[in-house]
Amino acid sequence: MPTTRKLIIELARVGATLIELGIPFTDPMADGPVIQRASERALRQGFGVQEVLQVVSEVRRQTDVPIILFSYCNPLLQFGIEKLAGQAQESGIDGVLVTDLVPEEAAEFSAALQAKDLDLIFLVAPTSTDQRLKLIAKRASGFIYAVSRAGITGAREQMSAEAEKLVRRVRQFSSLPVAVGFGISRPEHVDDVLRYADAAVVGSAIVREIEKADSPADAVQRVKKFARLLTQ
Repeated sequence: MPTTRKLIIELARVGATLIELGIPFTDPMADGPVIQRASERALRQGFGVQEVLQVVSEVRRQTDVPIILFSYCNPLLQFGIEKLAGQAQESGIDGVLVTDLVPEEAAEFSAALQAKDLDLIFLVAPTSTDQRLKLIAKRASGFIYAVSRAGITGAREQMSAEAEKLVRRVRQFSSLPVAVGFGISRPEHVDDVLRYADAAVVGSAIVREIEKADSPADAVQRVKKFARLLTQ
């Protein structure tokens, strides 16, 4: 947990406008190999929902950068939706992104989070129909997460042209900020995304820097250096 705290603080210092904290899960269907391995490492250390919330609670003494939880339905349901909403608010969480929660089945999650003034963030993809975008726009709060391409998370050499088209479509139905993720790993990717979207989400590329590290201190320095490169 000390390393996670330091990583959050350093990311905030170098200019991250929002930080996603993933809840480790045994079957992260939307995540590529890098984040899958990270989940496995975290689970072996007994890191789960409670531990993530504890980290955020401690971090709030040093930074007010917005923080959202990134997870799947299973671990959150196991923890308890009402319990999650209450403790998330107390810890200083700003919202929750549940990757496999569809808007048609989100009523219970939405009500619990709204009662604690927490945002519920939804994913949209290039394959989403206009009808589905309308539904998600109606149910979402905070921002909308646009997936740049079909498939799993992971760094890529080039960004998909579909992302810009998708953001343009989302803006027809919602005035919420739109963040683009999946595949962003270079400064030029960030620059390109910020031409048409409000935020660029970098996940696997940061986790990969942690994986390369020889020690916790090295992990913090690697992430700090990489994040500074992305935010210049």
